[in-house]
Amino acid sequence: MAVYHGPVTIPAVDVGAVSVLVVEDAPEFQKLLEAVLVREGYETLVAADGESALEMVERHDPTVIVLDLGLPGIDGIEVCRRVRMISSAYVVMLTARDDEVDRLVGLAVGADDYMTKPFSGRELVARIQAMLRRPRTTAVASTDDHQRVIGDLRVDLLAREVRVGDQEIALTKLEFELLAALTGRPDMVFTRQMLLEQVWDTNWVGDDHVVDVHIANLRRKIDLDGRSHIKTVRGVGYRLAVEH
Repeated sequence: MAVYHGPVTIPAVDVGAVSVLVVEDAPEFQKLLEAVLVREGYETLVAADGESALEMVERHDPTVIVLDLGLPGIDGIEVCRRVRMISSAYVVMLTARDDEVDRLVGLAVGADDYMTKPFSGRELVARIQAMLRRPRTTAVASTDDHQRVIGDLRVDLLAREVRVGDQEIALTKLEFELLAALTGRPDMVFTRQMLLEQVWDTNWVGDDHVVDVHIANLRRKIDLDGRSHIKTVRGVGYRLAVEH
């Protein structure tokens, strides 16, 4: 059971403009999450199952979805997969088990973050506010630098489009922002911490394993011909594979 430790206020986030959909089937946990978010000033919606959640996503287009993994009927993994087809909302996935497989699968289908019950209301709010401070268009400094071409890889920062050769690639927000960060400095090696600070948030409160999962997802999408576009620098981090 989550324990609420009082309000958390981070002025950089305009919570009044943010709506949060809580998808949770346990009534007591549902009420507790709703109370935490309402007290922080978020417009809060609640759904008790996957089908209702998907309907509310289409109807209300929430900014953030707090999604329980163990839902009746359509489970949280499938809900997240379907949400990613219709919405760019931030998704925080919840589970009652500290199961690495569930964690990896949840992130693989497009969750932005992952929390294991029990957790504090303060931590949930901190995670949400960290995501909200992350810009949706990473590294767009000017219109002069919005087209990046590295080999067969083309990234349009303004249109948020990615192509490998002639094929357009559909990426999640995080995948696009990771690629934008890497293409911004093609010869630079980015540590996990650097990517967390640039793509997630300077005050990220999760672990850095989330970077590896999203890099793996990104690679699966852009490495169409078997050639790796992102190199792992062992013991350091990642860099773009640049052909000289």
